[in-house]
Parts: sequence; C-alpha cells; structure tokens
Amino acid sequence: MLLVFDLDGTLINSRRDLAESANELLEGYDAAPLAEEAVGRMVGEGAGVLVSRVLAARSLQAPQTEALARYLAIYDRRLLDHTRAYDGIEDVLRAFRPTERLAVLTNKPAPPTNRILTALGLDKYFEWVIGGDSRFGKKPLPDAMRWLMEQADTRPADTVLIGDSLVDVQTARAAGTVACVARYGFGFLNMPDDGLDGRELAIDAPADLPAVLRAHVSRPSATV
Repeated sequence: MLLVFDLDGTLINSRRDLAESANELLEGYDAAPLAEEAVGRMVGEGAGVLVSRVLAARSLQAPQTEALARYLAIYDRRLLDHTRAYDGIEDVLRAFRPTERLAVLTNKPAPPTNRILTALGLDKYFEWVIGGDSRFGKKPLPDAMRWLMEQADTRPADTVLIGDSLVDVQTARAAGTVACVARYGFGFLNMPDDGLDGRELAIDAPADLPAVLRAHVSRPSATV
C-alpha cells in the first residue's frame, strides 16, 4: 500500500508559526493581527493563496509579489519556533515503514518542507517528498499522486492520501485514490458541509490510522 501524507495539519501542527508569520506580515503594513484559528483556516493551497487571504482579511491592497516575498522571509525565520509533529505521528510512521511505501505531498515549497521533516526527525520514514513548487503543480492537481503511484507500482485502490483539508480530498478524488480525512488537523475546521460524500476514511488522531486502514483493506470491495 502507498500512504501519502499531507504536511501541515496532518503530520505537523504548524498553525502557530504560520499565524505569527502572517501577523508579522500584517504588522509591517500597519494592520491589526488575525486570530490563530482564522489563519489556520486559510492554509492548504500554498503560501501565495495564504498571503492573498491574509491581506484580504484586512482589506490591504499591497502588491502580491512583494507581500509574498515578505511573508516567506518571515516564515523562514519562524519555521520551527513552535511547529511539532502531532502526538502519535512518529509511532504510526515507524510501524508502517517496514511494510508500506510512504510519501509526503504538500503545497508548502520543498525547502521548508525538508527542513521541517529533518528537524523533527521524520524525514527518514519517507521515500518521496513532493512540495508545491514541484513540476507537478499544487494540489488538487492529481499529477503528483499519479507519479507516486507509478514509482510505488500501486493501484489507486491501494493508495491512500491522508490529509486534513478539502484540497486533500479533492486531490484524492482527482487521482482516483482513497482519501483519509485527518479530522484532528486545523484544516478540517474549514471543511464545507458538502465537502465529503461518505466515501472517505476518517481519523480523529494519528493513532487511529492503522485500525482504519486495516478495516478498509478487509472490506469486500476496498475502492473509492
């Protein structure tokens, strides 16, 4: 089985660092800060979209290119101030690593993604790490998922994308794979009422994943 993990809100809780970086950006434009939860709801579609949403929330008309460059420089400084792996994540990865193929697929650019994974000691569990700046484009485009399936020689029905946001669900659907929703992640707070259709798997903590996958595999027709 190929297990593909989202990063922010799935493997790591990075919400505070993202929010404090966004608020430092706003401070530079003499704007009021946003609540941490509000910024968390804006995450999932890449830094450019996050910056656009942050600026719009304070009705700022700053040039997008300039604001994005400022934000990325700020976040690069704050990257690991408070960010940590969710409780139980490393235990789950350690258990899966001998028998399953593991990958990371995130809309965060590759350099900060790799810095975080290395600093938290998670990099050793993954065969592939694909960021939002790759040649495949950002999620929900399915190209990266399809490439990962080719590399791992797995079928869509044997591939699970674990993520906390609607973008992850849409990516799994576009690639024809199984979606597993990490309801503990901060991206799930922004899941629309009609975002799920009942085909998805779901977990409320990382430790739930092994049992949920075992139940899925044992079903007579484990497909999406």
